[in-house]
Parts: sequence; C-alpha cells; structure tokens
Amino acid sequence: MPNIKASILSVKSDAKRHAKNAAEKSRVRTASRRVLDAVEAGNAEEAKSLLNLACKTIDQAAANHVYHKNCAARKKSRLARKVNALK
Repeated sequence: MPNIKASILSVKSDAKRHAKNAAEKSRVRTASRRVLDAVEAGNAEEAKSLLNLACKTIDQAAANHVYHKNCAARKKSRLARKVNALK
C-alpha cells in the first residue's frame, strides 16, 4: 500500500474503474455468447434479435471508453458475419 496521499487515492480510483470496466466487459461477453449460442443452434430469428441487443451493449461499452471504437466495430462485424452466414 502506498504512503503518498495521491497514490492512495489513485489506488482507490483504479479499483473503482477496474470494477466498472470489468462489469461492462462481462455484459458484452454475455451478449456475444448468447448470439453465438443462437447461431450454433441454427435459430436465425433469435440470433438476429440478440445481435441487435449485443450491438447496443457493445456501443454502450465503447461510449463509456471501455473499448476503442474500432474494437467495438470489429466485435459487431464478427458477430454480424456469423449471423448473416445462417441465411
């Protein structure tokens, strides 16, 4: 544990930011996994509706600076390719 007051505050804020970012990333992974499960099951309609939710979740994470905008675009693109391959 640091002795300097600014370093102590930095450790606290880092922990708070890490918890927020980890929760946001977990939400994105869960949404992506649901889309992939629907794709593996061959359920095109469900996969398409879940893709919309996943894209929204990914965009929110990018807006909160958890992901870079290009990373978010790449994640959405990869999911969309898998959903579109069902058709």
